[in-house]
Amino acid sequence: MKIKLLFIGKESLEELQVASQDYIPKINNYNSFEIEAIPYLKNTKSLSIELQKKQEGELFLKKITVQDVVVLLDEHGKEYSSIQFSQFIQQRLNSGCKNVLFLIGGAYGFSEELYRRANFTLSMSKMTFPHKLARLLFIEQLYRTFTILKGEPYHHE
Repeated sequence: MKIKLLFIGKESLEELQVASQDYIPKINNYNSFEIEAIPYLKNTKSLSIELQKKQEGELFLKKITVQDVVVLLDEHGKEYSSIQFSQFIQQRLNSGCKNVLFLIGGAYGFSEELYRRANFTLSMSKMTFPHKLARLLFIEQLYRTFTILKGEPYHHE
């Protein structure tokens, strides 16, 4: 199974230095994982929030195939502990799905089209995080998930 994190924004080594230098290669020791930035829309000041979400949604939808399992990382989604998230990933591994895409939307969230296309909606917290930090937190939790699944001592309860 391939896991991909797609997000609106720009990827900078400075912003994700810890994640890209520490966690991503470690995750790839367990499972295929990559991240991809979808560039910010230009000239958004003239767009309504709904139109901006719609246009960002169209950019996401171009990256999604019919077979992909799509998981929106959204503040209104279901919250999991690290153990529960590892069980969620294990269920996807067991199901035989080829690709799982995790999406982090723009500043205003996701379009209605993306909510309809999504297979799952997960919340990382009831708190609001900057998107750059959310990416780092997600990547760390994905690494933690694989150490839990392998019974390795990284995670403590």
